[in-house]
Amino acid sequence: MDDQACPRCKTTKYRNPSLKLMVNVCGHALCESCVDLLFLKGSGSCPDCNVPLRRSNFRVQLFEDSMVEKEIDIRKRVLKDYNKKEEDFASLREYNDYLEEIETIIFNLTNNIDVVGTNKRIEQYKKENKELINKNKAKIGREELELEEILEIEKQMEELKRSEILRLEQEAKKAKIREKEALIDELMFADGDAKDILNTFAQNVIANKQEAEVVPIVPKVSHFSSGVKFTRGASGQQPLPTFEEGPLYKYEAPVIPDGCGPDAPTIQEIVTGGYLQHVRAENEAEKAGGYSSTLPCLRALQDALAGLYHAS
Repeated sequence: MDDQACPRCKTTKYRNPSLKLMVNVCGHALCESCVDLLFLKGSGSCPDCNVPLRRSNFRVQLFEDSMVEKEIDIRKRVLKDYNKKEEDFASLREYNDYLEEIETIIFNLTNNIDVVGTNKRIEQYKKENKELINKNKAKIGREELELEEILEIEKQMEELKRSEILRLEQEAKKAKIREKEALIDELMFADGDAKDILNTFAQNVIANKQEAEVVPIVPKVSHFSSGVKFTRGASGQQPLPTFEEGPLYKYEAPVIPDGCGPDAPTIQEIVTGGYLQHVRAENEAEKAGGYSSTLPCLRALQDALAGLYHAS
């Protein structure tokens, strides 16, 4: 994405690595500096299409193609009202027609096809299905709230894990420092042999490494703040599946059927019989890689002789 550039000031991400392109509902991108300059009063027009825009509606461009950003924004806006579920229809065909109608509306608005008529179509749908839209919005709101609580609980659990791991790492670092200081003091003031002291210290270090690692204990949460129990996301990691190992692979030489053709010469006969005179010899690099021209010559002879006696 280094070739991205602001269409107004022509600043590229290559020349300015901190460049941030921003998009609005029209889908045309502007850099952050141009947005601050053009929309200083809070509103203004897009320099490309002259559509009235608000400064608060600009957001950072996530995709390289700004049309993708425009489609995502339109899709979110349309799906807020076109929020029917499959259970709201009498048949699967009606539900599929409804989904196709949504995609047609999004396509028209994204590509500026009959925008006025499409917006009238949306307003007519909102008037005819006002009660059902509000009912589904409330239902979606409850589901989103429950999902947010699950995510918040998972976030808290991850924070506890990270803090516990960080605490253990800090304690391990402090323990290493104390061990080194104790070793230095013992070498300076003890009367024993330095080699014996170092050997004892090394054995202690090995014994400490062999001890089982302490796994941080994180309290499990199995319900929402409202008291409703849940199982998704709170049971921790699932155990890894175990697989039984089969027998080890054992090479078996291929069985060549008799009577399909004359026997190919052996490798010794190939070397002494002059077969290699018509084969390119391997160079030094190929020899280093283990390649030899004898085996390919044998394979070619086997392929040439195989099937000569075959009768259809």
